[in-house]
Amino acid sequence: MAILAGDFRTGLTLTIEGDPWVVLDFQHVKPGKGAAILKTKMKNLRTGATQNRNFNANTKFEQAHLETKKASYSYADGSTYYFMDIETYDMYELAEEQVDFKKYFLNEGMEVSLVFYEGDLLTLEIPEKVEVTIAETAPAIKGAPSNQTKDAVTDTGLKVLVPQFIAEGEKVMVYTADGKYAGRA
Repeated sequence: MAILAGDFRTGLTLTIEGDPWVVLDFQHVKPGKGAAILKTKMKNLRTGATQNRNFNANTKFEQAHLETKKASYSYADGSTYYFMDIETYDMYELAEEQVDFKKYFLNEGMEVSLVFYEGDLLTLEIPEKVEVTIAETAPAIKGAPSNQTKDAVTDTGLKVLVPQFIAEGEKVMVYTADGKYAGRA
């Protein structure tokens, strides 16, 4: 299905020069003269590279058809992460570069979606919020305002700002997009 550059939206996946790309951000720009252009920030799903690209608003692209499979996170061995297909029990592996920031949210047995393009495993999708355990944090400061935060480190190594009342060993929810505190679990 052909898509005009003028119809871009965040999260749209396209095939450009044989590779799958996802639109991270875009802005329509209408210069004083000439046709409108579209300034985009895009990520190549095969290589992980992010680029700023400009397109004529009338340029056509093909939508990239990505396939997803439900899988369970098994374990990490060095810089390789292993996942098991929930239906077929096939094992898949992703390099640390493909998992990227999402490694801080993976817990053994967690259900994820593996993303494939033309049979190649590209990356994984995880829930919007996940539960993690606080491994290290300073004790609460008595009399501190309730909106004051402190540094903490989760059991997966993620550094996060948490409210003063959170103690070591507590389970909290964090947003997977940016790693920010979302509340108690």
